[in-house]
Amino acid sequence: MQDATAQMAMLQFISSGIPKVQVPSTIHCDHLIEAQIGGQKDLARAVDLNREVYNFLSTAGAKYGVGFWKPGSGIIHQIILENYAFPGVLLIGTDSHTPNGGGLGGLCIGVGGADAVDVMAGLPWELKCPKVIGVRLTGNLSGWTSSKDVILKLAGILTVKGGTGAIVEYFGPGVDSISCTGMGTICNMGAEIGATTSVFPFNKRMADYLSATGREDIAQFATEYSDLLRADSGAEYDKVIEINLDELKPHINGPFTPDLANPIDKVGEEAVKNGWPTDIRVGLIGSCTNSSYEDMSRAASLAKQALDHGLKAKSKFTITPGSEQIRATIERDGIAKIFEEFGGVVLANACGPCIGQWDRQDIKKGEKNTIVTSYNRNFTARNDANPQTHAFVTSPELVTALALSGDLRFNPLTDELTGSDGKKFKLEAPHGDTLPNRGFDPGVDTYQAPPENSSDVNVDVDPKSQRLQLLEPFDKWNGNDLVDLPVLIKIRGKCTTDHISAAGPWLKYRGHLDNISNNMFIGAINDENGEANNLKNQLTGEYGKVPDVARYYKSKGLGWVAVGDDNYGEGSSREHAALEPRHLGGRAIIVKSFARIHETNLKKQGLLPLRFADPSDYDKIKPSDRISLVGLKQLTPGKSVECHIKHEDGSVDKIELLHTMNEGQIEWFKAGSALNRMREVLYGN
Repeated sequence: MQDATAQMAMLQFISSGIPKVQVPSTIHCDHLIEAQIGGQKDLARAVDLNREVYNFLSTAGAKYGVGFWKPGSGIIHQIILENYAFPGVLLIGTDSHTPNGGGLGGLCIGVGGADAVDVMAGLPWELKCPKVIGVRLTGNLSGWTSSKDVILKLAGILTVKGGTGAIVEYFGPGVDSISCTGMGTICNMGAEIGATTSVFPFNKRMADYLSATGREDIAQFATEYSDLLRADSGAEYDKVIEINLDELKPHINGPFTPDLANPIDKVGEEAVKNGWPTDIRVGLIGSCTNSSYEDMSRAASLAKQALDHGLKAKSKFTITPGSEQIRATIERDGIAKIFEEFGGVVLANACGPCIGQWDRQDIKKGEKNTIVTSYNRNFTARNDANPQTHAFVTSPELVTALALSGDLRFNPLTDELTGSDGKKFKLEAPHGDTLPNRGFDPGVDTYQAPPENSSDVNVDVDPKSQRLQLLEPFDKWNGNDLVDLPVLIKIRGKCTTDHISAAGPWLKYRGHLDNISNNMFIGAINDENGEANNLKNQLTGEYGKVPDVARYYKSKGLGWVAVGDDNYGEGSSREHAALEPRHLGGRAIIVKSFARIHETNLKKQGLLPLRFADPSDYDKIKPSDRISLVGLKQLTPGKSVECHIKHEDGSVDKIELLHTMNEGQIEWFKAGSALNRMREVLYGN
């Protein structure tokens, strides 16, 4: 569990009354460190600002048997790859990029915190059996093309929802040309196509990485049983996509969505045609997707070429090491020094700008600008809270080359640069070591194991705290139909979990449900007026902020519904995007389609996640309508829900809504939440 989601997960676990976790569990402090000045100073500032939260997570971990990786350890997914993932493991994590572990042949799946609580409590974890999309790789990676380009290309093919309800399994002769950490990159960003997870077959590249990270015994064991760790001969897939690595071009995807795929030789043309700023303000490499030793060494090979010609980055340039081990190793091997001489700033071993933890000072909010990153997501305002930032995702190598040129139209495969001596030159293709020749330097030991006897460990939450808040159970369903509920908001277009529950400065409230609920839906676009965080209170007729209107309805004892578009809830696994609507009186979310993790999170919190049987019925609902969901006493798996839409003129439209709840999930709804149901089962109350 990463620290932003672990707060709520541990609060839920505490309220379950179970004394110890029943499976190996860990907490990773990576989300609360804001990029501001540089690694050490930013880390020290974060430790001071978040002392209360870190102390809670540390003591809660010690009390309940959960390992604790301290601030500065690194990003959860890199730590998992270095220490916990192995071929054949089934692992869940409270972060959507948990599939990173598929690079080591594990089935690693992102979930919400309530799912994690179930598993920690020793309860079965369930998942609707996914389809399997096969991706056959042929040829070999070489030159400027990197592992990142495989998933950028696939995102362009499948789109942000094309992998929903499916596991992506890679196979074919091209697999062996990709490093273990490169496979991790591909699996990591499978979250951006909506995939349940992604996985590679076990091979020698994985065995080499296991040995390099001190797990030679696992490498030998996996090698002995390797036939069980790859697809059976003649395995059938629900769909097969072929990618020839020999023909694959480097890609730059964006802006504003990770599935807008632009080959390097086309992106400049597209930028000019669409009015995207071509002046690159910042280049950022690292993140959980691309912060391996290979990523860093290949990017450094380009920075070194530039320095040899007397050049530095024209754009601002930042580097985020994925872990303390990576930071210590690139520092020892001189890679960090190359980046610093190139003009780069090495940030803390943390998520940083990738999740909006960036105190950006070089532009004003609302200023149109372009950044290029080796991250995984580029939704509107995600990195810096500026909706006018055009963010593009690509490989660390291309970020470095583009930061050197300062221009989005620059194609390093064909274009020349001018050295400090006035001579023209072309960058040679990047190169680097997959694994460090001298082995990894572990750096500072940042792991805290839980004590065997935790009886004297106390976990305190100050009732006056603005950061942490003990949870109160949600109310149970009263057994009646939901009648005449107002439409809090009808959302237009893309609505990610960032739109529902923004990150960045709001991360500090992730352990305090009431405070963080003040960001509910503030990024979603209101269909009535095309504005964010401005809607009409249907009781007073006045316009206000979304959370304020929701609180007003709640104060009057009135539940509400929200209406959304396709792939509602894509992006991060954050369950706050389900907890907040439930806390502020939401009863149902009605959309054209859901992203997998978010739909489950809604079910866990006792909300009804409903889909239009006819997607065009979305157009029938107006902001002033009242919604009734009838026949709920007969709610059963596979049976649709009847919805009455009462318009202002008194007329009523009747439509059909679908759901995917099974018997157990319907019990969650009736009990008020999955946690309430757990208490009923365990304690009879």
